[in-house]
Amino acid sequence: MALTDVEPWLRGSLTEVDAVQRAVLHALELAREDVERWCAELRDEELEAQPLGLPSVGRQMRHIVRSLDRLLTYAEGRQLSPEQLEALKTEVNASASRKALFAEFESGLSSAMQRVKAFRPESYGESRGVGRKMLPTTVAGLLVHCADHTQRHVGQLVTTAKVIEGMRH
Repeated sequence: MALTDVEPWLRGSLTEVDAVQRAVLHALELAREDVERWCAELRDEELEAQPLGLPSVGRQMRHIVRSLDRLLTYAEGRQLSPEQLEALKTEVNASASRKALFAEFESGLSSAMQRVKAFRPESYGESRGVGRKMLPTTVAGLLVHCADHTQRHVGQLVTTAKVIEGMRH
């Protein structure tokens, strides 16, 4: 069995970072691999299709990376910028092209991974506020949510991609 035949968390990689960062980074690596696997054969119009009313693959891809950006902004102790708030409003809008969609996804995921690596374990217990209401959490809570939220939406993306594939036959 090749190392790439198992999920990232079982590969023994990223040993240079602490366990929290490693778990988050492995979840993000798995998201990248799942998008590559399940979206590679989708035609351009299929990326924005909503079969059976499901959210489109493109919408999920935009939401994954834009929500990572927002969550990490909160983890870094900052509030969202006007640009981030505008990006939130446009997640449902179709991308200009397949190339632009995949470029945003890859760039957003790579940026998120670098930002995750910048946190120090000593900061994990620090309080943070989320949203306009400043709902209470911690740096660790936000980092863990980056992983679980990403995987939740990747699962939805894969489901939509499988439905599209099934409708072709």
